[in-house]
Amino acid sequence: MLVLGRSQVESLLRVDALIDALAAGMADFSAGRASVPDRVAALVPERDGFLAAMPGFLPSAGVLMTKLVSLFPHNDGVLLPTHQALIVAFDPDTGEPAALLDGTAITAARTGACSALSARLLAREDATVLAVLGTGVQARSHARAICRVRPIQQIRVAGRNPAKAAALAEELSAVLEAEVRAVAGYAEALDGADIAAATTHAVEPVIRRPWLAPGVHITSVGFNPAGREVDDATVAEALVCVESRQAVLAPYPAGSNDLLTPIRDGLITADHVHAELGELIAGSKPGRTSPDQITLYKSVGTAVQDAAATALVLASARERSIGEQITLR
Repeated sequence: MLVLGRSQVESLLRVDALIDALAAGMADFSAGRASVPDRVAALVPERDGFLAAMPGFLPSAGVLMTKLVSLFPHNDGVLLPTHQALIVAFDPDTGEPAALLDGTAITAARTGACSALSARLLAREDATVLAVLGTGVQARSHARAICRVRPIQQIRVAGRNPAKAAALAEELSAVLEAEVRAVAGYAEALDGADIAAATTHAVEPVIRRPWLAPGVHITSVGFNPAGREVDDATVAEALVCVESRQAVLAPYPAGSNDLLTPIRDGLITADHVHAELGELIAGSKPGRTSPDQITLYKSVGTAVQDAAATALVLASARERSIGEQITLR
């Protein structure tokens, strides 16, 4: 069995290739060519955390895998990530365990890359201003990935901790061509932004309709069982797209309060979810229809994303003879 550590996984992942692989994977998922059940989780109430299992089979990529991922929101998010994971890949012909790899790097990369895919599908082509809400691992991943699909010239970073926002802005300035600066709050970051990437553990919405410019594309990946990232008015007005209708509308721990709460309150119905990303890719559902339309990609994360990323990592590792082979027997 091949074993790959975090630094090895990071060195093997290429963002552009990952975005393309996710597009193929999401198209397969929406066409019914992948098996991806809802995640299940063991809860750790005293730490507001959980350990989830996310199995998936993506035949087109030749991957049968499961991810075990923990979410412990009280970790600092940088030195100790809030999301930590392992992935086990199995031989899809025999079911034999084939590889064990770090899933923390894959979770970070595939989440940001799928948000970038949503921006490629839904954001205006002339989008130049990106608001990054949050200062953790996903904030970094999103800034890097979204700059690959749109001509971003300015990035504004906002978070609960001004010092962390300033540090992240400085870090991103060193690796991205865009002008990056920290701002005082979420409203300032969103003022005039063409794309907004919400990557928080917010209880109260950090995306609010009065703060948004016409035509903004929003990506929301944050998860908090006690809260939400996007307010009702934005959800109600936006063209809403998701990875999986089934997953985003499922009960905790699979679904999203950002959509389940306004559905419960009668503000929208489940039919308000316009499309899955795979349907946009296949052309069976239209995307943006006007420059001023607000679009929203609400992500809950699915195993098809992990499977697509795992396929890339394993192919590259075997091609370059990276990783350690161990025997379980």
